[in-house]
Amino acid sequence: MVDTLILDLLDPEEARTPPMAMKDYSDEFKADAVALYESTPGATYKDIAADLGINRATLREWVLRDRARRGVAPADARTGGAAPARAAQTAPSAYPDERIRQLEARVAELEASERKLATERDILRRASKYFAGETNW
Repeated sequence: MVDTLILDLLDPEEARTPPMAMKDYSDEFKADAVALYESTPGATYKDIAADLGINRATLREWVLRDRARRGVAPADARTGGAAPARAAQTAPSAYPDERIRQLEARVAELEASERKLATERDILRRASKYFAGETNW
């Protein structure tokens, strides 16, 4: 911190770093990022953005644009079938109807997890192909 204060005193223009360049992400990457966020129960913009290496506000903007395009209200977006965390579930019931309900909830939870993992895998595959093609050795 002291170094930056000294640099500010010496030459304020040189001490300031230039603003970050705007990155141009493909529409496919944006759609994948939004799909990953939407399919991850309990995820935050911060978590998903950190995983993808993008800014949290950028991801939030993409998600809000996608929801507006689809006509989905922000409150309705996360109720697409994701079950609560497994820790919140109760012990198996002796009643068949209750047991079926618990198993259906578990299936929904596992399907949401599978969608998330598949989306992450696809993003990583595309990224590896992109970076493999970018090498100029």
